Amino acid sequence: MNDFFQTETFKLLVASIGFVVFLVIVFFINKRIFARLELRAKRSSNTVNDFVIKLFKIPGLALLYWISAKIFTHFFFDGLAFTSMLDHISTLLIIAIVSWIILQLIKLGVYSIQNKLGVLVDDNHNARKNITQIRLFKNIANTIVITLAFAASLLTFEEARGIGVSLLTSAGVLGIIVGLAAQKSIGMILSGIQIAITQPILLHDVVVVEGEWGKIEEISLTYVVVKIWDERRLVLPVSYFLEQPFQNWTRTSADILGTVYLFVDYGFPVDALRDALPQMLARDTNWDGKVANVQVTNASQHYMEIRILVSSSDSAKNWNLRVSMRERALKFIQTNYPETFVKIRIQQKEDTQI
Repeated sequence: MNDFFQTETFKLLVASIGFVVFLVIVFFINKRIFARLELRAKRSSNTVNDFVIKLFKIPGLALLYWISAKIFTHFFFDGLAFTSMLDHISTLLIIAIVSWIILQLIKLGVYSIQNKLGVLVDDNHNARKNITQIRLFKNIANTIVITLAFAASLLTFEEARGIGVSLLTSAGVLGIIVGLAAQKSIGMILSGIQIAITQPILLHDVVVVEGEWGKIEEISLTYVVVKIWDERRLVLPVSYFLEQPFQNWTRTSADILGTVYLFVDYGFPVDALRDALPQMLARDTNWDGKVANVQVTNASQHYMEIRILVSSSDSAKNWNLRVSMRERALKFIQTNYPETFVKIRIQQKEDTQI
């Protein structure tokens, strides 16, 4: 029995148990530290502090675990048959952890800049322009980091190095095959970069695409998500916005004009509606106070077409303004001039005798 306590197996067992206990202690210490940090962050008015803690809570714990494993491997598992395997696993883990932390740092940078730009103000064209570029370049940076991490992980395997050498010797043929296979994907990524630079669309732009009205909700390197007014999502390739015509209502500014059309009889007094318009708009918060006029835009055989033109600071407010103005105008006609709704005139002739 005493001989067993002197064996390498017993020492390995004790070291493994000690390692597990140490990891548990590290977990609870980390949990307690971050609990205090979260409490301080909640008391602070700066939302970035809370975001930082959420970002690095798990990656920080993973880094502590890796350091602990490295220390135990050096002092207790050195020289054993599986030490080289542990070192290889340790290398893969540190590549993954460092990549994870870099991705979190990129996310933190984007979050901090977004908070400073003021995206939630009414006329936020410049802020949306910067945010669109930042998020697209964030996607590019994330792709580069993940690709480099994957490549670095592969290079830790001897077999992968051999494959890499053989691939280099046949790079000409492989390049042609891969180039043809990935031509469309690469083209879409390049289109995403082009959108980030030229910016025909921005995040939260109001657009009309495929006959649908909506807002740009997400722009990635390969696709764009448009949030339709009825909560549906329209997903389009980025190349669509470079190759197909579409309407962008907020390209340079969120300000927009809206129209309300009425069809009334020729007996309707247009000046009466023109005089009543300021009173209709006086208490409407959706009106920006810039444009309000009444015009006769068409005349047909049976009716005349009246257009009410009003302005708002953005398209959502303008939609609500047009709806409310249509209701008020109809109520105005019903109350004051009900006889002027469109009617078809029939001229009745008396019978003549020959």
